[in-house]
Amino acid sequence: MALAMLLCSPSMVKAQKFEHLADTPAMGWNSWNKFACNINEDLIKGVIDAMVTSGLRDAGYVYVNLDDCWHGARDANGFITVDAKKFPSGMKALSDYAHSKGLKLGIYSCAGYKTCAGYPASLGHEYQDALQYARWGIDYLKEDWCNTPNVNPKGAYTLMRDALREAGRPIYFSLCEWGANKPWEWAKEVGHSWRTTGDITNNFKSVLTILDLQKGIRKYAGPGHWNDPDMLEVGNGMSVNEDRAHFTMWCMLAAPLILGNDIRTMSKETASIMMNKDVIALDQDKLGVEGLMHSAEDGLEFWFKPLENGDWAFCILNRNEEAKPYVIDWQKFNLNDEVSQRSTSFDTTVYSLFNLWTKKTEGNTKKQKKVTIPGHDVLVWRLSAKKK
Repeated sequence: MALAMLLCSPSMVKAQKFEHLADTPAMGWNSWNKFACNINEDLIKGVIDAMVTSGLRDAGYVYVNLDDCWHGARDANGFITVDAKKFPSGMKALSDYAHSKGLKLGIYSCAGYKTCAGYPASLGHEYQDALQYARWGIDYLKEDWCNTPNVNPKGAYTLMRDALREAGRPIYFSLCEWGANKPWEWAKEVGHSWRTTGDITNNFKSVLTILDLQKGIRKYAGPGHWNDPDMLEVGNGMSVNEDRAHFTMWCMLAAPLILGNDIRTMSKETASIMMNKDVIALDQDKLGVEGLMHSAEDGLEFWFKPLENGDWAFCILNRNEEAKPYVIDWQKFNLNDEVSQRSTSFDTTVYSLFNLWTKKTEGNTKKQKKVTIPGHDVLVWRLSAKKK
């Protein structure tokens, strides 16, 4: 009996991340892309309010995440505190406010000795920080990778995972290691998502560069563990076409959809992009398979994403600045996807075509289809199968 009790004691049970926090990719907002270090309590409460009044919460965006620069000093016992000038009511009051609005609050730290902006980070304080986050009612942790000389990434992130588990509060764990040590190969049991690249910037070249870096890693993603190509720049100054393409491609990648604009003052065009329920449905599809690029031709890329119930998403991305005409010959796009074990089978299956941006049904795949893809833009359809 004593031996059985020992073997079943908490210290002998292998720690693991909290399950079912990321059965589909996370959706929310983060402060960094728009505000960097210029954050405070009034701003975050205003964003929380806007998440509700704009309809973003009801569209699925539930996390409001503070990035770097919220930190105060560590107290006499080594516990992290919040900057009292920026957040006079404290972090627990802020999380209570988010929860009262049907939202969740996220926070930021770093696996090094200082954060990327030079604030106290978690190295050597992992269990204390996790306990503090739990006390504050935090729901999401992004852990960055600055100031980590001689730190092993797998060990560091596993340590924080174990600390979060020990603290007892289910917290989504977002690894922000920038892909340098191929986290997709080892982080499935550690976190709920992992960054695959360095930081995105607010231009279409950055969007395309990051998109290119996703090649070859889709097999590692799935329900509970997602590749993260970084936060969204929609609404931060790119053209409407570029914002639409950026958002669509992140949905094709089954990426976390973490907004990075000022949602309090966003335009109707920006809001309509971020709340297109049919495009979001590609990202949140229960099959949980990342999309793939089938082929490329004259600056056009042809992407497919397998979906539940036998459906497919088909997207044409135009990397050119000018519009491009194209004739879709569906028989060119018969493919067998090793990840989903699914085939498009255009030779034996007819699909109806629903355009996810115009919201119009556009015939089916029996015939070739003439289209024009605007510059730096996409066309995307949901293909629903009907057997011949």
